[in-house]
Amino acid sequence: MSVATNPMSKHEPFRVNLNVTMMCPECRIDPPIIEERFSEGDMVCGNCGLVLSDRIVDTRSEWRTFSNDDQGNDDPSRVGDAGNPLLDDNQLDTLIAQGAPGSNLGRDLSRAQNKSAHDKRDNTLQQAFSRISQMCEAYSLPKMVQDSAKQAFKLSYEDKKLKGKSMESLMAAAIFFACRHSGVARTFKEMWVLTKVPKKEIGRTFKIMEKLLLDLGIKPAPATSDESQISQTTAADLMRRFCSHLGLSSQITRAAEVIAKKAKEEGTLAGRSPTSVAAAAIYLAAGLFGEGLPASKIADRAGVSEGTIKTSYKFLWEAREKLVDPDWFKTGKADWKNAPSV
Repeated sequence: MSVATNPMSKHEPFRVNLNVTMMCPECRIDPPIIEERFSEGDMVCGNCGLVLSDRIVDTRSEWRTFSNDDQGNDDPSRVGDAGNPLLDDNQLDTLIAQGAPGSNLGRDLSRAQNKSAHDKRDNTLQQAFSRISQMCEAYSLPKMVQDSAKQAFKLSYEDKKLKGKSMESLMAAAIFFACRHSGVARTFKEMWVLTKVPKKEIGRTFKIMEKLLLDLGIKPAPATSDESQISQTTAADLMRRFCSHLGLSSQITRAAEVIAKKAKEEGTLAGRSPTSVAAAAIYLAAGLFGEGLPASKIADRAGVSEGTIKTSYKFLWEAREKLVDPDWFKTGKADWKNAPSV
């Protein structure tokens, strides 16, 4: 009986098997059962537990997850905190922990490392950034304002022109500048209530900081297409927020904006602050549409006195024919009889 052979096997050249196979010297099982324990850095036999290699390199991904169990653990996060572009160092320092309770060695090493490794300027900036975030969150300012305020503070910090200014005044001016830069302007009085820094001090610091930042090419966002409005707070910037706090309808808000805009074009309240103009326009518009509010209530929300609102309102009433849209009365939504008395 003949055995069939493969005719191609006669022509195959001899090759040395260079494959290296790790095999447990104790078990000698082929194929081997080898487990990699990255947490311990060892490679062990899965059958007898003999350590075949130590100090192995973990080649897996460096992703970790810190999500809650109810989120399905599908929130991978990079190992370590993200870098902060507002700080100067590379932020890759190694921190020494305090050590075990009752041991002074870890505490002493941590104190020495903090003195030698940490930059005092970065520590000051981090404290200021934390304080700016707290103050912005107290007024429910968006994240965009916080980032702009931190950037303005960093660029103006330690500048020669601002030497001698307190940290509180610098932070207040930075927040005020960021509000204008982001199109959510606030008044100096609101900054004074928020930061406890006098309004005059905020104004002086803001003027120096604004000039410094403008030289660096950072400009506040214009409220309108008019370039003259770039560095000024208008009544329209404050109108919607005041009306929202007073619980007024969108119709009255739009009417007050129209009155304030025409009053500016006509120069009816020239020289008066945007806050006074906005409060007087709201006082007139709310009365015309039958939702009149006492001047005292508007004064509390706007931060001006009741007498200031009534004085400004007198000028608006004298020029009412130029400021009020006639279509409001044609539709029957507004009536002169509902307007507050002068």
